[in-house]
Amino acid sequence: MDLTLPELPFPLRAYGPEAGWSYEDGTLTGWAGPRQDRFVPPTGDALDPASDAPRLLGAAPEGDFQLIARVKANLTAAFDAGVLYVHVGEREWAKLCLELSPDRPTVCTVVTRGHSDDANSFVVDGDRVWLRVSRTGKAFAFHASTDGDHWTFVRIFTLGDETRAGAALVGFMAQSPVGEGCVATFDRIAYRPTWPNGLRDGS
Repeated sequence: MDLTLPELPFPLRAYGPEAGWSYEDGTLTGWAGPRQDRFVPPTGDALDPASDAPRLLGAAPEGDFQLIARVKANLTAAFDAGVLYVHVGEREWAKLCLELSPDRPTVCTVVTRGHSDDANSFVVDGDRVWLRVSRTGKAFAFHASTDGDHWTFVRIFTLGDETRAGAALVGFMAQSPVGEGCVATFDRIAYRPTWPNGLRDGS
């Protein structure tokens, strides 16, 4: 399944389990089924397969960019989440999540290089937050915002080499690792062909 969003300069393709992705009136919606996640436990064997969750991804144009969306999810079970996602290889990808972690809506991140790490940033009042993924060279930055204007720095990291990072797939994901399913919606979607002016000054 392919989708073209007017806000993005690249088409999106569905990966992983079926999610019933749809777009209407500026809102993208996807659904993760029971026990669907994208995670490689750091305590597991390096050969263990990664779990899987529905993703809708596309190849951003070369160069710097920011992908922004306001994310809302019906956070019912622990670790249900709506996610902005970056993929550069089978075991090299990253997630910026609005997640029930484990009982409060929280901005969380996961970076996977063979195994996944897992880190919480800050608790969110309510069931929605703005998320932003940025790239320059092989570096990626994650930010979150409660109003879409002032951005809180979450983390910066590298993923793959510069060639693979430059060909990264970026987009959207829903997950429900231990629950019965999670609907995630993404609106106020925007794309900017720039790196943020400052990572820690709110811009």
